Amino acid sequence: MLMTKTKTLVRWIAVALIALAAFAGGLYFGRDTPRESTAAPLLGLTLPDIDGREQRLDQWHGKVLIVNFWATWCEPCKTEMPEFVRAQTRMGDKGLQFVGIAIDQPDKIRKFSSELGLNYPSLVGGYGALELSKSLGNKLMALPFSLVIDREGQVVHTQMGPLKSDKLEAIVGKLL
Repeated sequence: MLMTKTKTLVRWIAVALIALAAFAGGLYFGRDTPRESTAAPLLGLTLPDIDGREQRLDQWHGKVLIVNFWATWCEPCKTEMPEFVRAQTRMGDKGLQFVGIAIDQPDKIRKFSSELGLNYPSLVGGYGALELSKSLGNKLMALPFSLVIDREGQVVHTQMGPLKSDKLEAIVGKLL
């Protein structure tokens, strides 16, 4: 009887340790991570816009650039994007530039952009954009995922999950 209780206790402890390790891993990999790395690989990319015109990301070098990976089927993406539209309107003339990289098809992106009144470029990344976002720090390949790039081309912040307006203002306010 004592042996059975000991085995049960050991199993519960093992399960608790595994759960704790999974929780800690989720906190580590899911956190937003300030970075000081170059955005050169990203800025060197060329992707089509929703009209099929090739757009080089380095055309916005010298601006505070927020690159947002999103999809039309992503509910958290839809929640944060109206704030991005407002921020682009408020701070675009000060040097802020949002660029969306959509993991979706051009016709769906075009329709969604029109409905939302998107006032910044949205490029078509397709499903390969998820892999690209992973190479930029999106370890879980989750959406939305955003990078904030300063005027010198350095990644100063990454954000997995929605970028809330107060945090956006705090980060961008220091860079403009």
